[in-house]
Amino acid sequence: MRTIKYFAVIASFAVFAISSSAYAVQDWPQWRGPSRTGTIERFTPPAKWPDRPKQIWKVQVGAGHSSPIVVAGRVYVFTRAGEQEVVSARDLLNGKEVWQQAYDAPYQINPAASAHGKGPKSTPAHDRGRIYTFGIGGILSAWQAEDGKRVWTRDFKKDFPSTVPEFGVAMSPAIVNGLLIVHAGGAGNGAVMALDAISGATRWAWKGDGPAYDSPIVATFAATPQIVLQSQRNLVSLGLDGRVLWQLPFVTEYEQNSITPIASGDLLIYGGLSKPTTAIRPSLTAGKWQTPQAWQNADIPTYMSTPVVSGGYLFGLTHRNRGQFFCVEARSGKTLWTTKGREGENAAMLTAGDLVMAMTTEAELVVLRNDPKAPDVVKRYTLADSPVWAHPAVVNGGIVVKDAESLAYWRF
Repeated sequence: MRTIKYFAVIASFAVFAISSSAYAVQDWPQWRGPSRTGTIERFTPPAKWPDRPKQIWKVQVGAGHSSPIVVAGRVYVFTRAGEQEVVSARDLLNGKEVWQQAYDAPYQINPAASAHGKGPKSTPAHDRGRIYTFGIGGILSAWQAEDGKRVWTRDFKKDFPSTVPEFGVAMSPAIVNGLLIVHAGGAGNGAVMALDAISGATRWAWKGDGPAYDSPIVATFAATPQIVLQSQRNLVSLGLDGRVLWQLPFVTEYEQNSITPIASGDLLIYGGLSKPTTAIRPSLTAGKWQTPQAWQNADIPTYMSTPVVSGGYLFGLTHRNRGQFFCVEARSGKTLWTTKGREGENAAMLTAGDLVMAMTTEAELVVLRNDPKAPDVVKRYTLADSPVWAHPAVVNGGIVVKDAESLAYWRF
């Protein structure tokens, strides 16, 4: 079999809280920020973008593609050192370590993913004074944010024949109404599970498919809050009680579903490797869920780069031509522009007011204006000396970036 172009990294690691109201404006408590949409809240751009941001600090933290989160002035990062996974907290202002915990986490990597190491790839989440981590081998843990004490752990070895999909765990848990949502298990045998966030006990489980490499969102359609995610072979919506609301078959090459679904008004947008980006309109008619297709665009397939919606437009990175940024009208799916290509293998997409930002695997932060007419690049900054697969955290007028081994805080 030819080499699989892997990166189940996905800057798609994540954890979701149904409401961001519990967090300060400058917190970044989960995958893709407070609202889990890549939106930077109340961002004030500099009056003049500097030629180069100022690096406040940089520290070595270990390997992995897990994204940093920031809560109450602390940066929490999940990494690997040898055969251990490491959870640590650092002061945002100076980068000094506040606490660190580690546990044994041996992992046999798939040869196709050897270039990307042994993880972890899932982003931690913060909720009510706890940090939740999901290791590449399927070890799920809760930690006290204040001092790092481990509260509970689940490894799912008794639940499934395998606790990891083919390329390791990359999905990040979602937190909603006191429940921690994870897709546990391995290829062909897994379950979306709701665990009590306090105790770790299972409250419900849907065993309809194995896990993929995306992360779930909580969206509301037809006045019904629902958990939406890509599983190994499907796009699935579950009620907050675990019952299936609707389900669509969706399979990508080598079963690498890795795009976090996007809710935009009454549309649900999804895509995957070499597949058209598609929007459906979930609706409830006479007690039955319908998912009519609103549009489909074959010109902008997405591999691991989850797009963002800004001002009625969908901005993202297609894997065509070694990476092309694109702008699409969110309501119609009409392509408005694409860049020439070679932008990068992956990009973490962000939006802030009338700006769009993209952190590429080439460690380049690209700042663009939200312009549907043409790509309008404001600045390009190189912010690391090694590839950046982790999603950055944007807080306090700066950006926290995790590269191959280090963590840095930059101010604009």
